[in-house]
Amino acid sequence: MRIDNPSAADSLQFGHAATDTTQAAVASGHGEKFDFGHLLDHMKNSMDLEFPGGHLELPHIAPVTLGGVTFDFSISKHVFFLLFSALLLLAMAGYAARKNRQHRVPRGVGNLFEIFIVFLRDEVALPNMGPGGIKYLPYLLTTFFFILIMNLVGLVPFGATATSNVSVTAGLAIIAFCMIQISAIHAQGFKHYLAHLTGGVHPVLWPIMVPIEILGLFTKPFALCIRLFANMTGGHIVILSLIGLIFIFRSPYIAPVPVIFALGISMLELFVAFLQAYVFTMLTSLFMGLGMQVEHQEDHGDHAEHAH
Repeated sequence: MRIDNPSAADSLQFGHAATDTTQAAVASGHGEKFDFGHLLDHMKNSMDLEFPGGHLELPHIAPVTLGGVTFDFSISKHVFFLLFSALLLLAMAGYAARKNRQHRVPRGVGNLFEIFIVFLRDEVALPNMGPGGIKYLPYLLTTFFFILIMNLVGLVPFGATATSNVSVTAGLAIIAFCMIQISAIHAQGFKHYLAHLTGGVHPVLWPIMVPIEILGLFTKPFALCIRLFANMTGGHIVILSLIGLIFIFRSPYIAPVPVIFALGISMLELFVAFLQAYVFTMLTSLFMGLGMQVEHQEDHGDHAEHAH
């Protein structure tokens, strides 16, 4: 399914307008033109893949219209690397699982996976969700490794960062929203889950409190979506801006400075790839834990009142 990014498209149109102005200035000063728009190709979602020496057209699927809404299931560049990341995760996780079954003491790739698994279990799931969070650990692990691989693939030459597309991060946030509500309903019961939307206030204030609580349910996944999208897009824009200085000044003496800074930002992007995968997973577990522990906190308060 093709993923479009209207907000990014508007930004790119603004960028093209700016580059046209720059091209005119360069042309007037040197009598030559450089197509600055090509520098933005790495960030665009297109219907072809770049590789050394050319492009590869991705298959186009005829759109399907259902209920007046048209769905385009064509595989775009971001969809391709999203699917590639999913297959790579399945292959690596399956290989690590087989190796760990063969050897009592994990080593190699299996040991690497175990480091992340133990860390997410002991430092993310259990502190935020309590003992009941262990059953949701497979979801948290899948989310972490899937986002991490998508982030890292974008740092590989001719690759693309699927998480720099707001449609991808929105899909991840929708899944997180569903898991947050499911875990809360499972822990509290559906009746108690609906009751918590009133905020425990007098029924007179329900018309005010209920909409606020419902809005709060959606602001959490929205923050997850925009945070991941903005952070993964921002690094590429900074690198693009630095490399663009070479073509703006058109001087070999200025080139080493932007290249050195761009290399430093690339190293920072490697750290951000891990950090954003961790932040998304940690906040998801935190939001799930808030819903799961409401009942336990109220039960503890009831026991304390009876003790007094």
